[in-house]
Amino acid sequence: MPVTGNSSTGGSTGISIQVCLSGYSFNGSPWIGSEKVFTTREFQQRYSTVDISLLTPKVALVPEPFFNPEEARAALEEVVALSPGDIVEYVQVPSLASVLVYSNSIGESLSKVLANTVLPTSGQPVKVLPEMYYLLKELDGLSEYNKIVASWADGFLHLVIAQGKSLSLANTFEAPDFTTAEYFLFLAMKRLQLNPEVSTVCFRTPLTPEAEMSLYRYFKSVSRL
Repeated sequence: MPVTGNSSTGGSTGISIQVCLSGYSFNGSPWIGSEKVFTTREFQQRYSTVDISLLTPKVALVPEPFFNPEEARAALEEVVALSPGDIVEYVQVPSLASVLVYSNSIGESLSKVLANTVLPTSGQPVKVLPEMYYLLKELDGLSEYNKIVASWADGFLHLVIAQGKSLSLANTFEAPDFTTAEYFLFLAMKRLQLNPEVSTVCFRTPLTPEAEMSLYRYFKSVSRL
């Protein structure tokens, strides 16, 4: 994950921000309440790269040969419930020859505020993309055969699993607490016949010490991205 840039120069490094309904995290920080967005010192400078992700559960990954932009909404409605006013967008995932269809309409405005506050050196606001996009993107940088990348916030587990270069799962699960999130994580691994004792699980979202310790009881290693 990129590190925070030097406050005196700005633009030298990148910043990665995750947004959920209850607040935000940047560059591996704990969750921070939205009321502090305008007083966060690191947001008062520009960066060479800015990534802003929203933890929306409204996502669907579609192989490129089966994707039709005119049917994007219908494709998303096959897997998640949408309200009439939900805005549906999509983004290419070239490494997987797929398209991620998503809706950032989850009843928040913080991500838009951050996109217009934390700017790259170009001065142009970046596009807010779903957390699932960045989970999929992280796969390229993992060296182990079993690649397990997850995020958890707002009562949803966002989970991506790949074996070698083959994507096995990219989904979100309703998980109101971390114990439930672990249940779905282990269920997915069991169905894919993966052994957690020889696998590393990687989380992009902050983990409490208790949650991290719980994962260490089952996995070979726990990593923060």
